[in-house]
Amino acid sequence: MDNLTHSLFGLTLARTPLGRGGRAATIALVLASNAPDIDIVTTAGGAAKYLAWHRGPTHGPLGVIGLGLIVAGVVVAGERLLDRTSRTTRDAFLNLWAISSLGVVCHILMDLPTSYGTRPLSPFAWTWFTVDWMPIVDIYLLAILAAGLWFGRSAPARNATFALLLMLLNYGVRATMHWQALRTAPAVFGAQLPERCNDAVMPGAPIDHWPRDTSLSPRDSSARRCVIEIAAMPDFISPFRWRLIAQLANGYEVRAVNLLGLPNMPASNVRLIGVYYPNQWTPAVAKASNAPIARTFLGFSRFPSVRSVIDENGVATVIWTDLRFVIADNPASPRQRTPGVFGATIRVTPNGSVVSERLGS
Repeated sequence: MDNLTHSLFGLTLARTPLGRGGRAATIALVLASNAPDIDIVTTAGGAAKYLAWHRGPTHGPLGVIGLGLIVAGVVVAGERLLDRTSRTTRDAFLNLWAISSLGVVCHILMDLPTSYGTRPLSPFAWTWFTVDWMPIVDIYLLAILAAGLWFGRSAPARNATFALLLMLLNYGVRATMHWQALRTAPAVFGAQLPERCNDAVMPGAPIDHWPRDTSLSPRDSSARRCVIEIAAMPDFISPFRWRLIAQLANGYEVRAVNLLGLPNMPASNVRLIGVYYPNQWTPAVAKASNAPIARTFLGFSRFPSVRSVIDENGVATVIWTDLRFVIADNPASPRQRTPGVFGATIRVTPNGSVVSERLGS
């Protein structure tokens, strides 16, 4: 989730019994609700460093304990700086630590439902987890939290509770529509979709994760065409619009679906808004995958699609795109693909030397 949403959520929690500690508790909840994103400091080492570390250890067990302790210490130090007579007792500090740790946990739990995902076990395990219910920025969640704070000034506790209930309703609608989108996937893709692979991800799993061990590899050009996984990506505007991604052994089939209009939508119209993305690992792609930025991107990307071109000098330009973040394609021109927000571009010579590498497609 974005930091504005995290901040508004922290302020909302401060209007519940968790905020009984007054100003110190409110500050602790707001700071802790944003604390895991302190990993933004890694941008000092470049965008690739940030991609490698974002939602890593600061979103894991050590982050919960350590960041909670740091936030509590900062709040206590700030209180003493503003009020020289202030003396925080041991019990008050432990209470702030508990509140701050809860704020960090809530941050991680709010990141989990997004299509971006999070790594709650890092640094002990660098596996990504997600449930794909929410976009990175949810306008409805922002509206609920902002309205609850604005209109709840006269009865803060009651309105905070009401806002939290509306939040749960919003999550519930997204979760239900996500399940419905996956349920309709076979009808949307139709007969064009091959059978499932032997070790395919079974549909309906409550939490998805990656990278995962599989016998299939895009490097194997002889692999039979089968379905590895079908996922549903949320829309930024409507909870009823979803992008269905079918990961195949050698590429991806993508469909856009509106659950409100699906019962009356002819099958031919569904196919018109479908796009195929190849994922074929040529020798040039295999060489480019050894570049540091490529390794970082492939460790982050859940659905990496690759394409490559070779110029007259034999230098190959290899471009990866994470299909989770490809902007909606043009329904009238299925072959017109909009560049993804998250991607990596590597240029390699025939002998595998990296000419240039950068994030972005």
